[in-house]
Amino acid sequence: MSDIVRKPRGRLFFANPGPTNIPDSILHAVSHVSVDWYPAEFMGIYNGCREGLKRLMKTRNDLVFHTGSGHGAWESALVNLFSAGDLLLYPQTGNFSDRWGQMARDLGLRTNVLECDWRRGVEMSAVRAALAADTAHEIKGVCVTHNETSTGMTLDPGDFRAALDATGHPALLLVDTISSLACMDFRNDEWRVDCAVGGSQKGMMLPTGLSFNTISEKAWAASKQSTLPKSYFSWANMMKLPHKSFMGTPPTSLFYGMQEALRLLLEDEGLDNVFARHTRLATAVRCAVNQWAGNGGPQLFCLNPSRYSDSVTTVLVPEGCDANKVRAAALDRFNVSLGGGLSRLAGKAFRIGHLGDLNEPMILGTLGAVELSMKVAGVPYSTGGVDAAIAYLAQGE
Repeated sequence: MSDIVRKPRGRLFFANPGPTNIPDSILHAVSHVSVDWYPAEFMGIYNGCREGLKRLMKTRNDLVFHTGSGHGAWESALVNLFSAGDLLLYPQTGNFSDRWGQMARDLGLRTNVLECDWRRGVEMSAVRAALAADTAHEIKGVCVTHNETSTGMTLDPGDFRAALDATGHPALLLVDTISSLACMDFRNDEWRVDCAVGGSQKGMMLPTGLSFNTISEKAWAASKQSTLPKSYFSWANMMKLPHKSFMGTPPTSLFYGMQEALRLLLEDEGLDNVFARHTRLATAVRCAVNQWAGNGGPQLFCLNPSRYSDSVTTVLVPEGCDANKVRAAALDRFNVSLGGGLSRLAGKAFRIGHLGDLNEPMILGTLGAVELSMKVAGVPYSTGGVDAAIAYLAQGE
């Protein structure tokens, strides 16, 4: 009997920071039969999604779609806006800001990475100093990760626009919204973002496979000077096509899903309520982690309260403990999927995603399973994390 492997029962609690839970109504919408993507019927769906997404991103700028994950939209932004040898400024936030910078270097671009303490994030004084020192305006773009899922940290794109304005620097402002969009407010035009990068699989509550960029007039002008090779991601080529996107067949089923996702976000719940829900659930998770921190227990990885993420909380386990054992117990015994530590945090942290289709019972169930998994994995902690979350949530709106 001891050799029998027990299978966890019940529905999977998916508390990973991406992809995320998909509402049933979106799953049904995505299961639409294949359609011809040229006739007026589909074009109506497509154009409605395009305008709805622009409303979500608070922009009137052009927008292009790609078949691919958010990484595809990263590459699209880089190859369309820059030329070999151009210098880009990357304020460090964690694994994904580093990976975007590595992609730039792979494409023949130069990078100035503003390194920092990953638990606090880059200092804006360092950003302003780097821009002010660049009197020759070698820096052609500032690439900001709005929400860093590896560290549970956000950066305010408005701060970077202010730094560019204060120093009179003409660099383009690029912002990764992949894990922030539809979770926290994104103001593309107010912040004068020249190119935003987004994806379908996180706050949008869709399957992976659809990504997009916004393009300002300044970005369009820069794209006409870009000499990096491009074909599939060429914005100029896309503009020659009826959909002004997609070098090839669009993923039609995802647009039926997006139509429903936008209805849920913009009409059914409303954006202000969506953002408030994410803040409320994220705060409850942080209350639990702060309670667990007693008795030499795990801690919030992000130490800057002004930069706490409402999409994901990264939990640093005590030294000598293995975060992957917590994740394994959660998944194998209790059917709860947590995110793992990435890059330098591998084995040192686990991540609780609280974005997309989520409510209070789902969060409390996840927190209970995490507390149980830490006990199984031998991680010290102070009990009462779930109670701390309940106490916060019971306060109401």
